[in-house]
Amino acid sequence: MALPLKNMPQTDKAKIPSHIAIIMDGNGRWAKARGFPRVVGHKKGAEILRHTMEACKDAGVHYLTIYAFSAENWKRPVVEVSDLMELLRSFLDREISSLHEKGVKLRVIGDLNKIAPDIRKQIEAAEKLTENNTGFNLIVALSYGARQEIIQTMQTLAKRIESGEISASNIDETTISDLLYTSAIPDPDLLIRTGGEQRLSNFLLWQSAYTELYFTPVLWPDFTAVHLQEAIAEYANRERRYGTTSG
Repeated sequence: MALPLKNMPQTDKAKIPSHIAIIMDGNGRWAKARGFPRVVGHKKGAEILRHTMEACKDAGVHYLTIYAFSAENWKRPVVEVSDLMELLRSFLDREISSLHEKGVKLRVIGDLNKIAPDIRKQIEAAEKLTENNTGFNLIVALSYGARQEIIQTMQTLAKRIESGEISASNIDETTISDLLYTSAIPDPDLLIRTGGEQRLSNFLLWQSAYTELYFTPVLWPDFTAVHLQEAIAEYANRERRYGTTSG
C-alpha cells in the first residue's frame, strides 16, 4: 500500500504548486490488461480521484483541475459514453454532500449544452451548494476542448468590438482570460498526465502557457499519493523563469 502523502518527506511549502491540473489517462488500458470492460477502469479511476484530491489537500495544493471528459470523447462508442455519463450522475449524487462537508468548492467547465438536462441540473445544484466553500477547489473539465474555448472567447470579443463595447487596441491577456471558462481561477502551476502519452490533448492550452509539464507512464487507476509526491518534488526542483534568464 502506498504511503499517505502526509507520512512522506515534506517538500518546501513555498515550492508546492497552488494549482495542479491532471489528464487522467489510462483507464481503458488498465481495464483491458485485466480482462475487464473499460467501464471498470473508469470506476477505478473515479476512486483514485478521491484519493488524489485528499493527497493534494494534504500537500497544500489549493486547486485541482481534472480532465474528466473531452469534447472529442463524444466520438467514443455510445456504450462507453453512456457508462461515463452514469458514472458522472453517480459522482454528483453520492459525492457532493461529502465534498461539501469537507469544504470543497466544485466548478465544472466546458460545453455543458451537450450534457443531458438532468446532469446539468445536478451540476448546477452542486455548484450552488459548494459556492461559498474555501477549503479546496475542484474544477472538473467536462465536454471540454481548449480550442473550442478559445474560439468561443474570440467570438464574444468580436461581438463586443462590433457593438462598440470594446476596442481592439484594448484587448490584452487579462481581457481574454476573463472570458475563458476558467475566469477567476489561477493558471495551473503543474500539469500531470498519466498513462505515458506526452501531449496536452486540447486541454487548457491558453492557461498552460507557462505551466510545468510532468508525464508519467503510470496508468491513472494505479496513480497513488506517492506518484503525486514524485510529481510535486520534480516541480519543486525546477526553476520557473517565465521567459527570463535565471539568477
